[in-house]
Parts: sequence; structure tokens; C-alpha cells
Amino acid sequence: MEIRVLRYFLAVCESKNISKAANLLHISQPSLSRQLKNLEQELGVVLFKRGPHEITLTEQGYYLRDHSQDIVNMVEKTKLNISKDDVISGELYIGAGESIAMKRIMKVIDSILKDYPDVSVHLLSATAPIIESKIDSGNLDFALLWANEKPVIMKVWLCLKKMNMA
Repeated sequence: MEIRVLRYFLAVCESKNISKAANLLHISQPSLSRQLKNLEQELGVVLFKRGPHEITLTEQGYYLRDHSQDIVNMVEKTKLNISKDDVISGELYIGAGESIAMKRIMKVIDSILKDYPDVSVHLLSATAPIIESKIDSGNLDFALLWANEKPVIMKVWLCLKKMNMA
């Protein structure tokens, strides 16, 4: 799964129409449809209920939409934070749960390393409690964890401040 495809997916979610989304993205409608079909095949689920004039999300589609937005936001924020200096260098500590999150984060890391070769990325793969502990103690810059169920409380860490959002 690529960040570009997640952006395509989000554009379709917002416009509720593949042709409109294709126009907004400046790509052809068949190409966008093919990308979405490939995404559904990769995930093994149907993401959209296709109607004559509009599409709606399936339950899995809503789940992916919420998490895709988080991933795209994380990538944008990371790129913005890294690009603040003329020469980008330093160390970035990333954690991911021992799940599909690791596969997703590897693609993000690959993109970061291509764009910023002077950045050293340190990756920790561990269970969710260990990752949360490392975030709480400041030993990780950010982490990606996936839950099997929708959490009652989601923890969000911004810089050095921890906030609980219900």
C-alpha cells in the first residue's frame, strides 16, 4: 500500500464519485478505478458500495478512511518537520506494533530515507504496551499501532505533550 494510493482513496471518499475525484487528482478515471480495485484486492475487502451516481463506504472502507487520514497526516507532518532546516540531518526514532503497522511504517521510512539521506532512522518493533511506554518516556519520536477493535480512548502525542482524546 502506497501513500499515493491512500491519497487517491481519501479523495474518492471525500467526493463520493470516482470521476470527480479523478478530475481533482488530475488522473484518468480508469487509472483511478484500477488503483482502487488493486487496493481492495491487496486488502482482501470491498471498500465501496458502488451506486449509479455516488459511492458509499463499506464498514471496512470507513475503517481504512480513518486510518488513512492519520497516516497521510503523519507523513505530511514528518516531511514538514524534517524540512525546516537547509540541511536535514539527525536521528528519528520510530516505533510500530508487531502487526500490519510494521509493513506500513516501512514504506514511510523508505520515503523519508530517499528524501533525507542524512537522517538516521531507528525502528523499534514491539508490542503495543512497550511502544506506548517508549512514547511516554520520550524514547520514540512517533509510533504507529493498530487495534483490532475501535479504542474507547485514543492517545495522541504532540511534541512533548500528551493529550487524551475521547
